[in-house]
Amino acid sequence: MGAPLLSVRGVSKSFGEVQALREVTLDFDRGDIVGLVGSNGAGKTTLLRLLCGLYSPTIGDVVHHSKGGVEQPVHTVRNNLGVVPEATGLYQRLTAWENIRYHSRINGIPDDKAWNRTVRLARALDIEDSLQRPTRGFSRGMRQKTALLRALSHDPEVLLLDEPTAGLDVTSARMVRQLVDKLRQDGRSVIYSTHNLAECQQVCDRIIIIHNGTIRADGSPQSLMEQTNQDSLEEAYVQLTLDASREIETPESVGWFQRTWAGITTSATPPSGEEGELNE
Repeated sequence: MGAPLLSVRGVSKSFGEVQALREVTLDFDRGDIVGLVGSNGAGKTTLLRLLCGLYSPTIGDVVHHSKGGVEQPVHTVRNNLGVVPEATGLYQRLTAWENIRYHSRINGIPDDKAWNRTVRLARALDIEDSLQRPTRGFSRGMRQKTALLRALSHDPEVLLLDEPTAGLDVTSARMVRQLVDKLRQDGRSVIYSTHNLAECQQVCDRIIIIHNGTIRADGSPQSLMEQTNQDSLEEAYVQLTLDASREIETPESVGWFQRTWAGITTSATPPSGEEGELNE
């Protein structure tokens, strides 16, 4: 196990009478690629929002550990986090680079440094030739790649992804997975929610199965199959989630995540003329 990066300690999160997460305790280590797997309403996105400080726990704590051993509430170290919500929330009148530059400036990154990093990553995602194009009219894959570049522009320690390959074509999804692997090689941590068990098995060092607000399993793909005496990760997942999935209405309307994250990181002040462009 690597040095601790993030810790979730006895966390429960409720929305009115709905308990989205119940008594969750987890540690995330530097350099790990972790998949959060569960059905709709399981609590995956709620956990991601707690990890990036958008939500405060109803009970418990979420903390960040610096390399020097200093422990701080996660909402005080957002500059160490990169977030890609399922809806990318790009400003459609801006070019891909202008979206990325705006975010990097908010985090105090000089333009030349942000540009050099962006171009290097854009080449890996095959989007370099589109950096100067307005994002209006971008395909889903192009928007997702731009959002990834934006989230990585300030070189965060950890990247939080919500359904990063959902709706992408095979080639684009493969490029995203390759970028995740490159981040692992660079010592970065990636935590992302997904429904794609095959992708998790291919990419992740560790899989956390969330079901009805509780952690049902936590381990490597191989260990989960051994734990359930199954030959496939899909069968292991089924064995660990035999009780019916709950049906919960989303507490927020579509677009809440990207609006709130933008408000936190930009003081709720988008570029001139773009107030209505945040939602896709």
